Amino acid sequence: MPKVKTNRVKYPEGWELIEPTLRELQAKMREAENDPHDGKRKCETLWPIFKIAHQKSRYIFDLYHRRKEISKELYEFCLDQGYADHNLIAKWKKPGYERLCCLRCIQPRDHNFATTCVCRVPKQLREEKVIECVHCGCRGCASGD
Repeated sequence: MPKVKTNRVKYPEGWELIEPTLRELQAKMREAENDPHDGKRKCETLWPIFKIAHQKSRYIFDLYHRRKEISKELYEFCLDQGYADHNLIAKWKKPGYERLCCLRCIQPRDHNFATTCVCRVPKQLREEKVIECVHCGCRGCASGD
């Protein structure tokens, strides 16, 4: 008789410590996805989603790399299951990208003249003091800020 396959995921040790926060962030994400976008610009509708995705990734990154409160097994489990953005975390480890808001802000193909986003410019070098990124709504994620 063949073995019955189940979709049960085995959670690593320590999952119960971070689960409530991740569930709360997932609920916020669902709420942001279902939020009506009447009266908003097309790009503004995605800003809350980018913000929450950044929050989730930063939470897991800080727990593992800064505070060292979770195990490597749990960290990799969170990355594999999609609780955090692996590529964004990889950029945060590099010098100059510690405060990066999203990956779209550093992709030259998404910007005029093949440069990066205006939110990557340090505040002291900006002509306008108050700016918002078109892609994610960030107001400045340059490392020198």
